Amino acid sequence: MDIISTTLPIFAVILIGWIARRIGVIPEEFSEPANRLVFYLAIPAMIFRSVAKASLTSQLHVGVLAITLSALLIFFGVSWAAAAAGHLERRRFGTFMQCCFHGNLGYIGFAVSYYFLGEDGLAQTGIIGGFTMIMQNLLAVIALNLKTDEPEAGKNRMKIFLNVLANPVIIAAIAGIIFSAAHIRMPIIVSRTIDILSDLALPMALLLIGASLTFDVMRHGIASVMTSTVMKLVLLPGVGFLLYRLFGISARAYLPGLILLASPTATISFVMAKEMDGDAQFAVSVISASTVLSAVTISLWLNVMK
Repeated sequence: MDIISTTLPIFAVILIGWIARRIGVIPEEFSEPANRLVFYLAIPAMIFRSVAKASLTSQLHVGVLAITLSALLIFFGVSWAAAAAGHLERRRFGTFMQCCFHGNLGYIGFAVSYYFLGEDGLAQTGIIGGFTMIMQNLLAVIALNLKTDEPEAGKNRMKIFLNVLANPVIIAAIAGIIFSAAHIRMPIIVSRTIDILSDLALPMALLLIGASLTFDVMRHGIASVMTSTVMKLVLLPGVGFLLYRLFGISARAYLPGLILLASPTATISFVMAKEMDGDAQFAVSVISASTVLSAVTISLWLNVMK
């Protein structure tokens, strides 16, 4: 498996998206509807297709799933301790925490998995990713409520929780598991329609990630931004890696879980921080920094597994 030929094209497309945004090829008014198209149709179609075709008995590794979720729980506590030690102000406290563990699974994690592990690897990643998304979103809601004193944040808590349950990628993963377990065969017309939507997912997602990058606000709180970024890209996957090895799981089995843990901070972190009275600008800074630096760290993590 050639690591450079996997990661370099992914981040080259992200760079192209950033350049296209800067020169006006991808205008701001295009990004929001295009994001909805990718989030609600293309990526769910890709995940459903991969998981529905998978064999749960051979491609669902319960140990990897359990350790991946355990790493998130452990790191929730680690990020809490780090935020407390840094004496972060109220709005930044929870935002810092969620940026440390809330990964961009749909746009980056699945892309790396697909190009590095192939269709079978994507199916395994999709199964683990569905449960991981639920866990990290619930932990993010808890983190953003730890220091809140705004009534609106409390009102938005249930709304965000319901949105987590209605996440189209989670629904697609669960639907794919049901189809796989029940051995349901789709009509060829439906299957090919899903294939067409699936093929749209990764290139469009990567271009949009690039178009969303911004570094204008990174001048403020650079130490906290870089601390959160390093914790997300290095320490969180490091915890997962140690746990996988401790329990004797092979690299081939745990690689899908490690890729998810090593993904940069999710773009939805900005939306959640904004909705729940967190530090939205801080979230934007961590998202941008972690996305750029993940080109290096993901390559290093994949090299460790080689």
